[in-house]
Amino acid sequence: MSAAPLAGRLALARSATDRVTERRTDGEWLEKSWADPSTRVLVVGDGRTLATGSGLWLAPSAQAPAGERYLLGQDDDGTVYFAVDVGSAPEPADDGAVPAGLRELGVRLGDRDAGLLVLAVGLSNWHATHVRCPRCGAPTTVELAGFVRRCTADGTEHYPRTDPAVIMLVTDAAGESALLGSSPHWGGQRYSTLAGFVEPGESAEAAVVREVAEESRVLVEAVTYMGSQPWPFPSSLMLGFTARARADSPEPSADGAELADVRWFSREGLTEQIVSGDVRIPPGISIARRLVEHWYGGDLPSGPDRDW
Repeated sequence: MSAAPLAGRLALARSATDRVTERRTDGEWLEKSWADPSTRVLVVGDGRTLATGSGLWLAPSAQAPAGERYLLGQDDDGTVYFAVDVGSAPEPADDGAVPAGLRELGVRLGDRDAGLLVLAVGLSNWHATHVRCPRCGAPTTVELAGFVRRCTADGTEHYPRTDPAVIMLVTDAAGESALLGSSPHWGGQRYSTLAGFVEPGESAEAAVVREVAEESRVLVEAVTYMGSQPWPFPSSLMLGFTARARADSPEPSADGAELADVRWFSREGLTEQIVSGDVRIPPGISIARRLVEHWYGGDLPSGPDRDW
């Protein structure tokens, strides 16, 4: 099978550590690794961690604050990484490390740190919303080094949740124009690719066709998988696709709920509107930007304000 076209270009789809899943049930190894001076700990809470100008703040375990402990993985050199979840945004460290989130850090982290932070934030988000059993409401406790919560009443196990979502760059039949939409919550200048969650009993490809039609009335074909990226805001896995408008498709029309506006952009028109500041495109951390740039044929130009 050929590699997905966007593989290797997605900021949050990188990793350089072994998750050592076989160690999650090894209590003796976990305690020994935690006590090892070479072990490093990422402090996380409320979607944020501590970072310095050069990257993540990874403390020795002896300096880690109290909190729920999750095993993140192990390097080739044997270094083990844990996360400690403090429940809220971490306090700044004495050496100047300050709280920061994935949106700020993602594109400037190396493969190792990007993988560690995405996993830690994803686990933290899930644990925060599953402190009680969804079946009976009893409290749950952390097991399997952070990858299971067990109900204290009925013993049921509950695993981290991942919600599959499709995100797609739709082109016209000739591939010369791209369909971009603006959410009612974005203030009128932000435009992005269309996206939506996969419903029960639905394939990802079918979700692409349905979501595009629901949000824009455009009918698509030639749905092609491009790559995937975790998006822990709070728990999505973004499945990237391209699709082509059918010859019999109506013109775009925003649904008024998910989209306030949707329209075709040529490469020249998009360039002009980005440079003028009339249109703002998602930042480099997002698969949406990579999909647009894949169609565009290279990096998008800079505008007056690229922050989302």
